Amino acid sequence: MAKNLENAKDQVAGKAKEAEGKVTNDKARELQGKGQNLLGKAKDKLEEAKEEVKNKFNK
Repeated sequence: MAKNLENAKDQVAGKAKEAEGKVTNDKARELQGKGQNLLGKAKDKLEEAKEEVKNKFNK
């Protein structure tokens, strides 16, 4: 559960940085935000895959 919150935090922070970059016309900040958002999404997918494998072997 804590991992999910951490991943969500990465996604929200990434979106905020991306928006900040767009507003201030700072392309580096915008890309940093996009990267952090994608990192959070990738972590979510990894956690889902780990749970799926774990469930398959625990049957």
